[in-house]
Amino acid sequence: MAMDPLNPTAAYLSFWRERHLCTLTTPRPDGTPHVVPVGVTYDPEAGVARVLANKSSAKVGHVLAATGVDGPGARVAVCQVEGRRWATLEGVATVRTEEAAISEAMRRYEERYGRVPRPNPDRVLIEITLTRAMGKA
Repeated sequence: MAMDPLNPTAAYLSFWRERHLCTLTTPRPDGTPHVVPVGVTYDPEAGVARVLANKSSAKVGHVLAATGVDGPGARVAVCQVEGRRWATLEGVATVRTEEAAISEAMRRYEERYGRVPRPNPDRVLIEITLTRAMGKA
């Protein structure tokens, strides 16, 4: 079921507020998908999903490489599943390094996952400007 990522149903938004491990799919330089487990927060009001990451991780490298080649960012997807319920958000990812953006992402992570992310001086934010939402919540 497709929907507007800026105006999700109550059930879809509720599912994204539950504590679930997610996946992030980024494009490798050769175009093949790279899928890794991540924590994701969804902010429909801002039209973004946020993933905290280490600046030296492959996922960050893939986003940066695609940003340099294809323009504004990498086309990515985040997904979560529990039983018959699933939800996917798609959009354009960029890497952000501003302390305020990272702090906001950490606050939202703590709110969703119930714990403060461990200290990491190499932390960056993968911010996904959402273009599509789909799922069955």
